[in-house]
Amino acid sequence: MFPIRDHNPSGRTPYVTYALMAINILVFLAYWPLSSDPAALNEFFYQWAMVPVLVSMEGTYHSLLTSMFLHGGWMHLAGNMLFLWIFGDNMEDKMGHLWYLSFYLATGIGAGLTHVIAGPYSLVPTVGASGAIAGVMGGYLLLFPKAKVDILLILIIFVRIIPIPAWIMLGVWFGMQVLGGVGADPTTGGVAYWAHAGGFIVGLILTVPLFIRLGGTGFWEDTDGHPPHPEATYPYAQSRIPNIKRRG
Repeated sequence: MFPIRDHNPSGRTPYVTYALMAINILVFLAYWPLSSDPAALNEFFYQWAMVPVLVSMEGTYHSLLTSMFLHGGWMHLAGNMLFLWIFGDNMEDKMGHLWYLSFYLATGIGAGLTHVIAGPYSLVPTVGASGAIAGVMGGYLLLFPKAKVDILLILIIFVRIIPIPAWIMLGVWFGMQVLGGVGADPTTGGVAYWAHAGGFIVGLILTVPLFIRLGGTGFWEDTDGHPPHPEATYPYAQSRIPNIKRRG
């Protein structure tokens, strides 16, 4: 189950979201040549990635910010940029450009601190924009719980694009992060589940003032949890799997 787009068009050009995507991509391209030299890449990550033990013991707090613009590989980068593209424009539309940028950076820092708290003595460098993007998703859930999100559903040979409410997709995603965090050891590397969960919660909390300013539950009542403007519509390809009629 992989989100590919939402039905929630933005009312303004999301300059900050586009800029964040561009910065992430350009930074990745700048240091990716180091991938052919593991020692040099590790040295680079230990300097600019977020290493929990260095944050907790030596105060390398700058890495909470710099690590947000580093990625471990092409698929890591592509997945994060897709999520940012889907959910970021609507949050920027409602918050305004500068407040949205502050919100994004704050949720990323909050996600990093959550990861440090979960494993303060971990030696594993942590990279990625996913903590900040999780914050964007948390805010999106609060403002647009019923906005449609198209997911690519793959079940063995069954492949279909299905629109579902945002609260289902985001709720399932958040639940997976919590379950993954409970079963994972943050000192051994892998997915930073608690950073994702922490960023999501921070983003939701930081969106509450905007939610109240928009009218609180009245905003939901006015829009029924949907976008406050006509939803985008997309053509859907019919499944090539034939329907078998029941006999007898």
